[in-house]
Amino acid sequence: MPNCPMKPISSTHSPRRWPWVAGVAILGAALAAWWWLGTSRNQEAKGATRAAATLIVSARAETRDVPVRLRANGTVTALQTVDLRAQVTSTIAGIHFREGQNVARGDLLFSLDAREAEANLRKAMAQIEKDKFDLATNKRNLERQQDLFRQKFIAQAALDVAQNQVDTLEGQLAVDTAAAEAARVARAYTEIRAPFAGRTGAIGVREGSLVQPGTGTTPGAVLVTVTQIDPISVAFTLPERELPGLQAALRAGNVPVAVATQDGREKLTGKVTFVDNAVDSATGTIKVKADFANPAGRLWPGQFVNIELSPSTLRNATVVPVQAVQTGPDNRYVYLVGADNKVVQRPVKLSYVEETFAVVDGVAPGSRVVVEGAQNLRPGSAVAEAQRDSAKGDRGQGDARKDRPT
Repeated sequence: MPNCPMKPISSTHSPRRWPWVAGVAILGAALAAWWWLGTSRNQEAKGATRAAATLIVSARAETRDVPVRLRANGTVTALQTVDLRAQVTSTIAGIHFREGQNVARGDLLFSLDAREAEANLRKAMAQIEKDKFDLATNKRNLERQQDLFRQKFIAQAALDVAQNQVDTLEGQLAVDTAAAEAARVARAYTEIRAPFAGRTGAIGVREGSLVQPGTGTTPGAVLVTVTQIDPISVAFTLPERELPGLQAALRAGNVPVAVATQDGREKLTGKVTFVDNAVDSATGTIKVKADFANPAGRLWPGQFVNIELSPSTLRNATVVPVQAVQTGPDNRYVYLVGADNKVVQRPVKLSYVEETFAVVDGVAPGSRVVVEGAQNLRPGSAVAEAQRDSAKGDRGQGDARKDRPT
């Protein structure tokens, strides 16, 4: 057999496979791109949905009894203040206290030169003794005259003379007794005593000073001023609209009043003791006074203090955080969060406000109201509850800040 040259072996199908493989690769890449693009769009859609919900902080409206706290500025006033003056002309013999000293009722403060007064008192007492002796003598003489008259040794005229002498001396004794009382009073004027328990002020005289009573409308010099410190009073005013509630509370019993100094360091509790009989038409207020026990002298006459009292209580009131109440052009309103997490604007009537809460009408107890984030809301806005800063916590609802809204 003749030798024939050998040809390389090759596949007739190999050039046709490469287009098919390339097509499969392109199709796979297209499917991967479609899947990635769809996933990205879903994530973007979810992100857009989440971004549409406004973050807020909400709270539940609750029902409870709310004491109506009224606040006012008051001035501490003494229940009694007296300027002590001399009632007789004399000189200061002794001063028996220090300036600014607490004194009790009846304590001796000043003693005046009493030599003349004591001499007059002794003279008056001696005159009384003389009158008593003279009266006793004339009474014995009258008894003898009566015996002689019964025995018909003297006439009726002689008996009448003896009787007249006794009657005259009895009258003289009464006159001299009254004069002795006047001398005793004049003697008492030389001792100036505290009329009540209180605190003394500055001393206006010194030992040896001449003092004398006033003449006509001109009073004499003030020796010292005594002011009662315990108990003490605080005068303040309230709006006339609070008068009915205050009167009702007074009829029911004592109205407790809390007082604090301007710096807030001292706090005392007292009770209302006086409500003026007329409203000041110029200011629309009524004057009120409250008394406080003040044994430590924490309150001082003339001091300015802060007054707080609760004459009435709102029963079963609906309470929401004060930040939830918004003010619109026509009314006040709150945003209520519905079950679908969308808000509804609800008009409310504001009845009473304190520092952290407000009493409103128009909201059902248990409703969710928006407390924070209301500035970004519109009716129908979708909301989501934000995580509230734990450092802030829930604010208390006890401290009063202002009166009822006007």
